[in-house]
Amino acid sequence: MKDSAAQFVELYLAESGRLQRRVSRIIGCRATASDIVHDVFLRLWKRKQDGMDEASAYLSQSARNAAIDYIRSERVRAEYIERTVPEQRFVTPSSPHDIVAARDHLRHIDDVIRALPERSRHIFLLNRIHGRNYREIASALGISIGAVEKHMIRALKAIRAGAEDF
Repeated sequence: MKDSAAQFVELYLAESGRLQRRVSRIIGCRATASDIVHDVFLRLWKRKQDGMDEASAYLSQSARNAAIDYIRSERVRAEYIERTVPEQRFVTPSSPHDIVAARDHLRHIDDVIRALPERSRHIFLLNRIHGRNYREIASALGISIGAVEKHMIRALKAIRAGAEDF
């Protein structure tokens, strides 16, 4: 594939619909499939390899692998939630006092997260809210995986300490 932006756009228009349908069948969500396919095309664009004659085959395999990675990460996330707060997940506050207490607790945790150093907060939110793994975060921010781990440890310690203080 040549570096030409016009050829890349042409390839995107020709392949994106097919790839989105394929990924959607694998993961069961069209919106997420669209995001995955966009990420695959972005990785292809960043690679800009002149010798890639079979871009269509590369895209198909990359999209399939990305869909499988997504399913794995969702499974890990579900297992994490199950392990961390199994009895609290489905408990709804029963009285107005409980509702107010739960809201106050959430506000406190939100304040703790907002008080984190900007970089640690950003990395924490990318991982826990947006579902990015350490490798993806490191690549996006141009830092090492070890640095991502250190920021996550810092963030989690602060959040745990803040939760205990409440």
